[in-house]
Amino acid sequence: MNKKQSSNSLSKIASETLRNANASSAAKSLAGSVLSQSHTANQTSKEMEGFASMVLQSNKYSELTKSLAGSVLSQSNGDK
Repeated sequence: MNKKQSSNSLSKIASETLRNANASSAAKSLAGSVLSQSHTANQTSKEMEGFASMVLQSNKYSELTKSLAGSVLSQSNGDK
């Protein structure tokens, strides 16, 4: 069971990102992962961990997308 959950403030940002027609597919994918871990026992998948890590290492993503990626990684158990 994952005891790490998305904060309310980041969940709100993730929700807004999903509704934003101009948000990138990367941001929407990460936002979906953030929301799926809000008030649930869901864990970050290995694939999403890899994607979030790549986003954080890249210069082409916005600070918002990197914030979502950071949240996704912070909720990882790291033992997959």
